[in-house]
This record gives sequence, C-alpha cells and structure tokens, in this order.
Amino acid sequence: MKELSIIIPRERLSEVNSILYKHKVGGVFYFEIGGRGRAERKEIETRTVEGYSTGKRYVPEFHSRTMVQVIVPDSMENTVISEIIENISTGSSGDGKVFVKDITGAYDIGSKETGDKAAL
Repeated sequence: MKELSIIIPRERLSEVNSILYKHKVGGVFYFEIGGRGRAERKEIETRTVEGYSTGKRYVPEFHSRTMVQVIVPDSMENTVISEIIENISTGSSGDGKVFVKDITGAYDIGSKETGDKAAL
C-alpha cells in the first residue's frame, strides 16, 4: 500500500476528488495548509483594507494550499499519480506536489481487520 500526499491549490480539489472517485479510492482526507516553495517571491502591488487600497507594497511569505491524503494499493499508485499530473498540471511551479510513502500495515479498530482490507 502507498500513502499519497497530494499538495495542490484549493481550487483544484474537486478535480483531484473526481479522479480519486473514478478509481474508487476511498478514505480521502484533506487539510488546508500553508507554506512556501523554491519559487521566487514577488512583490505585490498594494494591500487593501476594508475595500480601500493602502498603496503599500509587500512580499507574501507563505501561500495557502490544500493537502489531500489517500491510501492506494501498490498497483494503482502510478495510474492515479499520472492522471492527477495530466489533469492538474498547467506547467507552473505552483501546481503542487505528490509525495509517496510506503504503508507497512493497517488496522481497523472497529472491524479488527488488518492489512489491505483495513486500509482500503
């Protein structure tokens, strides 16, 4: 089993969710997160307060993103990741990332199942 941590802009969440539904992936968790990458920081023209422009320039340090976490069988890893990349990528450095971790065990507390049955 693999855990996929998919970091994307918030507005792409429904697209990723549709892809996961298509592949019958359940147990989807998502979190609103903040952070920064390697991209060059650019100054933003003005801040607005209560609808009025202050005229002050600033450089945002962190950006908001959404992290989706799912567990998939080893056999589905490449298929799901390929489809996400194909559908989400715009060629921008801010499109996101996918991190893959090995899952060595899973336990369902209620049903007392273990392994793939507990996780998927």
